Amino acid sequence: MDKAYDHKKYEDDLYNFWEKKGYFKPEINPDGKPYSIVLPPPNVTGTLHIGHAFEGTLQDVAIRYHRMKGDKTLWLPGTDHAAIATQARFEKELHKKHKKSRHDFSREKFFGMVNEFALSNQDRILGQLHKMGFSLDWDRLAFTLDEKRETAVRTAFEKMYKKGLIYRGDRIVNWDPKAQTTVADDEIEYVEQKDPFYYFRYGPFVIGTVRPETKFGDKYVVMHPADKRYKDYKHGQKIELEWINGPIEATIIKDEAADMEKGSGVMTITPAHSAIDFEIAQKHGLDIEQVINDRGILLSIAGEFEGQHIKKARALIVEKLKKKGLVEKIDESYVHNVATNYRGGGTIEPQIKRQWFVAVNKEFVLENSKISGIQSGSEVTLKQIMKKAVESGDVKIEPKRFEKIYYHWINNLKDWCISRQIIYGHQVPVWYRDDDLYVGLNEPDGKEWRQDTDTLDTWFSSGLWTFSPLGWPDDVEGLKTFHPNSIMMPGYEILFFWVARMILMSGFLLGEVPFKRVYLHGIVRDKDGKKFSKSLDNGIDPLEMVDKYGTDALRMALIFGAAVGNDVVFDEQKVKGMKHFSNKLWNMARFIEINRTQGSKFKAQSSFEELDKIAKHNTDKKWVKKTARLASEITKHLDNYKFNLAAERIYEFAWHEFADVYIEDVKTRIDKNSFVILNSLFIILLKLLHPFMPFVTEAIYQEFRKNGIWIEGKDSIMIEKYPTPKS
Repeated sequence: MDKAYDHKKYEDDLYNFWEKKGYFKPEINPDGKPYSIVLPPPNVTGTLHIGHAFEGTLQDVAIRYHRMKGDKTLWLPGTDHAAIATQARFEKELHKKHKKSRHDFSREKFFGMVNEFALSNQDRILGQLHKMGFSLDWDRLAFTLDEKRETAVRTAFEKMYKKGLIYRGDRIVNWDPKAQTTVADDEIEYVEQKDPFYYFRYGPFVIGTVRPETKFGDKYVVMHPADKRYKDYKHGQKIELEWINGPIEATIIKDEAADMEKGSGVMTITPAHSAIDFEIAQKHGLDIEQVINDRGILLSIAGEFEGQHIKKARALIVEKLKKKGLVEKIDESYVHNVATNYRGGGTIEPQIKRQWFVAVNKEFVLENSKISGIQSGSEVTLKQIMKKAVESGDVKIEPKRFEKIYYHWINNLKDWCISRQIIYGHQVPVWYRDDDLYVGLNEPDGKEWRQDTDTLDTWFSSGLWTFSPLGWPDDVEGLKTFHPNSIMMPGYEILFFWVARMILMSGFLLGEVPFKRVYLHGIVRDKDGKKFSKSLDNGIDPLEMVDKYGTDALRMALIFGAAVGNDVVFDEQKVKGMKHFSNKLWNMARFIEINRTQGSKFKAQSSFEELDKIAKHNTDKKWVKKTARLASEITKHLDNYKFNLAAERIYEFAWHEFADVYIEDVKTRIDKNSFVILNSLFIILLKLLHPFMPFVTEAIYQEFRKNGIWIEGKDSIMIEKYPTPKS
């Protein structure tokens, strides 16, 4: 063995060895209990970041552990087309390099260009996943926009449409003028911003707003029915007042939506550009007038300001109101949250649009239910499915504190807008001809049918992710074995984006939960506690860390101290420290190799019970028992997904107990029997460590195998049985 462990010498060759041998496939343990995970598919917008390395490491630890336990283990790989983000990234590069936009190409040509860009990014991502040692079954690789997933998406859409759960309607949606598309509620990122807050005189009332440019359409005054200040005003009462472009007639609306404790207690509403205002208008049958167009330009209702962009017009509108004596005061220090599209960064402008929606409160008959508390043939809503799946315990969310947040989100959930006005993605499987509408897998027969130009929300396709890569709807054999998945391990920030929607989709389409457990991990932050981002220029390429210190060092550094649900602080010094740990293991192995003539050959698969019987020295017997207790402790932690506790305990034991105490003791009393015990316990230690540090443990195992230090071992430590003492 070399004097020091060189990760570059071993890692690529060992990964190729595992893959060539087929060790990543569930068929390695054909008779084992099924255990399955689907990889949360990384977006094909670029390359993986340190957060992906952390998330994947957690899953690989679980997968390698269950594979060594003898379970029929499947880890499904895949990537997400991430429609809006990918198209936005491509369009940015297209304009930068060629000064062109999507409008310079046909739909088919542009789609192909974006898809080529996405798949080139996918190749880089897959290379990164290989470098991290992730033991994924690559023959099952899926892409959320490939042909099989297209069939799954269209099948899901058709089934939901026929049940009346997908409908087309005119409703207020989140519109991104920059990306020119709708955005889901859960894709909104609120950015803190300082803006003036204006108090205007509106007839006998004072109203407040941060957006004067929306007020051209305001002709309703809303006040709480119980507000005694306005008891003399009647619902439906008309009042004359002076406003931006002259005299108008306003109508009094009594509604509990008005907040009596906020300001004057009254508000005017802009139904075409506010979700709350839209609901009030629908409730009372009020007129709805559009003020701002899709590109943030004021319409004819704005009078002299028509054609101006809202950002430019704001100051001019305020100036006009000042001249009319309608500005009461201006608070220049107002701080508020501005809604933006987290995928593209555009400021959201609510608009009324004809879109496709999923009805979450509509009752339907669920024919075949395997969800506890929901009988087959009973009437249920999608909302109830999502709630009952967790309430019943069919899906366990960890940490448990996130359950409360999950229920709160469901209770406030509105119909899900699933259509997007972009080109890249799954095109809505709906065709029109005159007044006819057809929904199905393929284009209908006959001429003059035109397909809906909208595409589906990315989360619609990724909501099928636990079962579409298993072959649904055409092949159900994989579903029988590996669905529901054993566990899902996403970051807590996509509990609603993705986890809830997978429960919704699986519940409706399969009548069962998508997974039995949800392990929500935290966000990886820099050593100053800041989230990694391009704007802060604090991002870290995981492959740089791998190149410098080795994959095992990075994996252990990420898991160390990473309690479930808590954010993780990344520090390169931790990775460097784990590189030293890899070398420590190597040096322990070298000590055994150098002194192998002192001991007889030993079994690589020796059990604790066998070692206890053959150990002659009391100290050796003591260390057999200590290592057995360690194995029990690590097994308990891994069974409960306490990865950090398992990693910390085995690190402490290997370095500060086994190496610093036991090996030093054996050096003083070298004999054949003690070396057999030492060597056997060291192999057991490597097995315990393998899920965390697959490369260095396999490298040592193979060096011992090559040098004939042990007998009766398997071809790889990866398929050895995980050490578990008999109780």
